[in-house]
Amino acid sequence: MQQSLIHKSKDSGFVMDTQCPFCSVQCKMRITKEPTVLESSRPSYVIEGIANAASEGRLCVKGMNAHQHAISPERLLQPLVRKDGQFVASSWEEAINAICSKFQISSKDHGPDSLGVYGGGSLTNESAYLLGKFARIALGTKYIDYNGRFCMSAAASAGNKTFGIDRGLTCRLSDIPLARCIILAGTNIAECQPTLMPYFIKAKENGAIIIVIDPRVTATAAIADIHLQLKPGTDATLANGLLKVLLDEKLMDEKFITKRTNGFAELKDHLSSIQLDEVANITGLKETAIQKAAIAYGRAESGIIFTARGVEQQTDGHMAVRNFLNLVIATGKVGKPGCGYGAVTGQGNGQGGREHGQKSDQLPGYRNIEDEQDRAYVASVWGIDPAELPRKGVSAYEMMELVHQRVIRSLFVMGSNPIVSNPNANLVEEGLQNLDFLVVADMFLSETAKLADVVLPVTAYLENDGTLTNLEGRVLLRETAITAPGETRHDWSILCQIAAGMGKQQHFSFHSSEQIFEELRLASRGGLADYYGITYERLRREGGVYWPCASIDEDGNQGIMFADSFAHSDGKAIFMPVANRFPQERPCEEYPLTMTNGRVLSHYLTGVQTRRSPSLAARNIENYIEIHPKTAQKYRIEDGEWVEVTSLRGSFNVRSRITDKIMEDILFVPMHWGGVQNVNKATSPELDPNCKMPGFKTSTVAITPLRLMK
Repeated sequence: MQQSLIHKSKDSGFVMDTQCPFCSVQCKMRITKEPTVLESSRPSYVIEGIANAASEGRLCVKGMNAHQHAISPERLLQPLVRKDGQFVASSWEEAINAICSKFQISSKDHGPDSLGVYGGGSLTNESAYLLGKFARIALGTKYIDYNGRFCMSAAASAGNKTFGIDRGLTCRLSDIPLARCIILAGTNIAECQPTLMPYFIKAKENGAIIIVIDPRVTATAAIADIHLQLKPGTDATLANGLLKVLLDEKLMDEKFITKRTNGFAELKDHLSSIQLDEVANITGLKETAIQKAAIAYGRAESGIIFTARGVEQQTDGHMAVRNFLNLVIATGKVGKPGCGYGAVTGQGNGQGGREHGQKSDQLPGYRNIEDEQDRAYVASVWGIDPAELPRKGVSAYEMMELVHQRVIRSLFVMGSNPIVSNPNANLVEEGLQNLDFLVVADMFLSETAKLADVVLPVTAYLENDGTLTNLEGRVLLRETAITAPGETRHDWSILCQIAAGMGKQQHFSFHSSEQIFEELRLASRGGLADYYGITYERLRREGGVYWPCASIDEDGNQGIMFADSFAHSDGKAIFMPVANRFPQERPCEEYPLTMTNGRVLSHYLTGVQTRRSPSLAARNIENYIEIHPKTAQKYRIEDGEWVEVTSLRGSFNVRSRITDKIMEDILFVPMHWGGVQNVNKATSPELDPNCKMPGFKTSTVAITPLRLMK
């Protein structure tokens, strides 16, 4: 086990153990800054992976170069206050006073719900916890949500409904090589979590059949034994076809179904109406391919299903995931080695960020803000009357709509870039421009920060202690001893200072991240996401602990969930019939093409950090659109030329990339750029009714070469 540490030398060199700030694997690494001989010499860094349970010492290109953004000359090093339309360097006292004054005026004139708080899935557990407390106690507003809504909400809500609890993986990463069939639905692990790929390679070496479900021929699809290249937005229907085959071929685990589930009779009745030819027509797949995949999964003695944004970022994402979970429990492939379900979290703390109060309907420990017992317990920890706690707010994009409607008149953004990450980005930008007051806490002047009235400089991962919870549900400790540059401050420290200025200092008298974690432990105690048995000392000693962990004496390294029972009160999982459906938008004469979006290997989220890393930015210096050769020919598009993509919401411009790895009449655009290259200017804002996930993956568009528009 590697403890976080730092050794400084006299000439400014150091050796430091930390972890990557990017994806949900949270790979551990050692950073060595070589001592410089001359003051004019540029420092050099050596990055090495170190042993850990998740990545086993591996690093990807993002992790190898993550330090570059932390030492970027573009880092914000002091507060900025807008005066006469221009940013002016300010003292912390002036910035905090301006924020508190504006927030107090807005609350007095328009009520506390005129204030909004917008968080991020890369914040530490401590900062995420404190941000939820800050919104509800310091500001008294019900309006808080975060960008993780766009990452995990469909899988989280589906897991809660099916299993009674939401943890990213119900098994361990070490179970992957034990599985004899693996379904990767809407996840491009080779580019998004590349340090996990050796687990899948090992599974193949052990004889596993790997099934990839994706409209594109990705690097992940390259290892597939079966690639189901379906039409975007038809995953729920495909799962119906797979279930139909399992039922017809008698490949369901009847004993498991009878003993450990509810609702199968309704599912069986529903499947009697499913026709495989209809499924094939909707998905664009051959019936034989669907049958082959279903039989491979059904006959395998062990198996794991993984889903990610390809399945989840749809207006039926919740139901699509539930249908894949129907497959898991129908075959009894859960609660034992080599079996389970995994939602492949995208953000560094996508799991922990949603457990402790950033979501609009949650309190710490995955408690429900509308449940009276949950409210009473958290209020007792926070030292307030339950009546003082606001009720449920709205989702992230709905908050942007309220900003646009001027219901929310002042907004505090921490660790997020909503102009680039939200759908219908033109509406979002227009709303933010018309706010009475906008505060952004960030490392860089992001697209959103450029519109702010006050920008607060925050510390980077190399300077900020705290815990994060990786995609396994394993809580990890990241420590540092590097001095924060300039006048940057920790996220949690900023929240404490503003809270004090709002007259709530007694609730925010924290002096370290560990002190906040101690309160988080207590606030989560007895909840679904119980962290009470986890301490900093234990994390230093053990390297990581799975939640739930209710006691310091409890073994925190079991990992496998549902061996004996599920988290519902009766201990059983729940089936849910899911209807076949087409995507929310279907091609028409004006918008004849379907556009989907996603990530590339060298960038992370909206690119605020990775575009400041020279080594990463050089790999993809601009955005692009993948288009099939026949589609390109039809619309007179040449490879490498600039095109305009237009939808009902708006348009953006990118360079074309012609490839046969995308389906005909389907377009793919990465999501890491803002401005005129922002794909979300055209994406659909329609929301999943169950979890409020926008339908990012299926927007109908038109495409035209810019040379033909002159």
